[in-house]
This record gives sequence, structure tokens and C-alpha cells, in this order.
Amino acid sequence: MRADVENLHGMTLQSFTGSALFERTFDEGMALVEETARYLDGEGRNEARDLPRKTAMLYAGESMRVTTRLMQAASWLLVQRAVHEGDMEPSAARSDRYRLGSKEICLGAAEDVDTLPTVLRDLLVRSDNLYRRIARLDDVLFGGKNEAPAVLGHISRLEQAFGAETPGA
Repeated sequence: MRADVENLHGMTLQSFTGSALFERTFDEGMALVEETARYLDGEGRNEARDLPRKTAMLYAGESMRVTTRLMQAASWLLVQRAVHEGDMEPSAARSDRYRLGSKEICLGAAEDVDTLPTVLRDLLVRSDNLYRRIARLDDVLFGGKNEAPAVLGHISRLEQAFGAETPGA
């Protein structure tokens, strides 16, 4: 899958959203959302009732993390689908508003997850893998946030070289 992501360099957003990679990722993401919702509303809820207090608190936090990951992933995938279907302009999809968010929560990991029910642990791993894959796609398609300081540095040097006034100076 990583090789698929690396092959996206130079691809347009429209060609990506029409690709088999996008379709596989979209289908996987939406299926994982449904599977997780069924688990957390059913079997997971029952399992959580029987957990010791400390583990129940961990369960609550990690179930919120998996939900946040999947909602962020699903939102991103739905935006890309809207671009593909012509319901959204690619320039709108590039705005920060529609980029993958909540990275500090979604990329975090709790310790001692071994005490959690097996199904939740599996959902945590799979949602983390999906979220990280989509984060790579987001960075490749729209440019990573790490590029901003470099660009700002170049602009600053150009302004110094050409004597341009900085806004607000």
C-alpha cells in the first residue's frame, strides 16, 4: 500500500479519486466505520460493563480515539468522493477545513491496551493503520504541513533580497 501512495506524486486529485486505490481505501474506511459502530453499540457496550474500573476508563478513552480516527477518515474520504462526483471543487478540498484533522488525538496511543477486549484492540490497530494511510495520502495530494516553514523561509529570504516590506511591518 505504501508503494501505491508513493506512486501518487504528480497525480491530480481527480485522477486519484477515480483510482482503484481510492475505491479500496473508501470501501475499507466505510466498512470499518460500520463495523466499529456495531461493536461499540452492541457487544462492546456489554463487554465494557464487565471491566474493572481502571480498564473501563481506558476502554472509554480508546473507544473515543477509535471513533475520532474513523470520523476524521470518513470525512476526508467523503470530501474526496464529492470532488470525484463533481459536487466539490478540488480547490475547496485542499483547504485546511477539509484536510485530515485531530492528528494529536488520532496518532496517540495508550499504554496497557492489552487489558482491553480483543475486538477493541483489533479495531484500534486497523483504525490506526487506515488513519496513517490517509494521512500519507493527504500529505502527498495536498502537501504536508511540514512544508510550510520551508516555504516561509524562502519567502522571507526573497523579501530580504528584494527589499520587500513584510506585511504589518
